[in-house]
Amino acid sequence: MKRILVIGSGGSGKTTFARRLGEILDTEVVHLDTEYWRPGWVETPKDVWRRKVEELVAGDAWIIDGNYSGTLGVRLAACDTVVFLDLARTVCVWRVLKRALVFRNATRPDVAEGCPEKVNLAFLWWVWNYPSRTRPKVLQLLGENSQGKSVVRLRSRAEVEEFLSDAACSDKSEGLRAV
Repeated sequence: MKRILVIGSGGSGKTTFARRLGEILDTEVVHLDTEYWRPGWVETPKDVWRRKVEELVAGDAWIIDGNYSGTLGVRLAACDTVVFLDLARTVCVWRVLKRALVFRNATRPDVAEGCPEKVNLAFLWWVWNYPSRTRPKVLQLLGENSQGKSVVRLRSRAEVEEFLSDAACSDKSEGLRAV
């Protein structure tokens, strides 16, 4: 495991998971929300964004967390491991709401400076509908693009903790088991 992609619904814990795994493996962690957004929640133009993602995946070792379906294919092609945090929608919505309270009027460390935390109904709706609308597309992409890659699908907080515990106990140069 040297090039690890962490994906999942909003609120699934991608950032926290990536940070913890990065500490365990002593590997650089890239938060796509930090790279994509400009102050005031301004989006990066698509062509510039694609080039940026291509630069990010060119490194020898990394953990990248985030969705951004427009460049998922680029990241899938470059990674050797995919960790799909596939937690229950109620857990994800709860975490999004909790995060909104914790970072109210502040910028999270994993988001670009000048982008204070915000939650709106459209985002909550996307998180709530992720299992029925987005998950099938993600699973299809993983099925089509995972040859020769380790794909780990974690479906509960307990599985997440078990995976991280296994990572901490294993030799950093060896792969971890898929759950």
